[in-house]
Amino acid sequence: MTSLKQKTSQTMKPETAAKKLGIYLAAAPTDFQEGVVSREELNALQAEPPQWLQELRKNGPHPRPVIAAKLGISISGLARGGVTEALTTEQIEAVKAENPLWLQHERANQVDVRKENARIKAKHEKEAAEAAAKAAKESQAR
Repeated sequence: MTSLKQKTSQTMKPETAAKKLGIYLAAAPTDFQEGVVSREELNALQAEPPQWLQELRKNGPHPRPVIAAKLGISISGLARGGVTEALTTEQIEAVKAENPLWLQHERANQVDVRKENARIKAKHEKEAAEAAAKAAKESQAR
């Protein structure tokens, strides 16, 4: 026998919701920071962002993952470069324009990491294809 339970709405902490929205929590409105966010509310914010969310996404301040993506480096690269605070879009553009040595180095590191990841992926795909061909050949021999 199944019981009929009322379905409860899934909620999340503001920190989790801010991560999912790609915003810096400390810059969000107080009611967002202090409340809980339901899955439905999060979906509504993503589907039709209110003015405050549009403004945060456009001008910041931005969280580290967004800053790193806009600069084309890793989050660890931000730390190595000494960037520990949230930055606005204007500040990010200033860093890009300045193009300091640490940023050049971290971008080069990212290129190397992407090349290595592509090499490893290609190697695994080749090995999988060879294993599949070998298995097919063995099954035909039987």
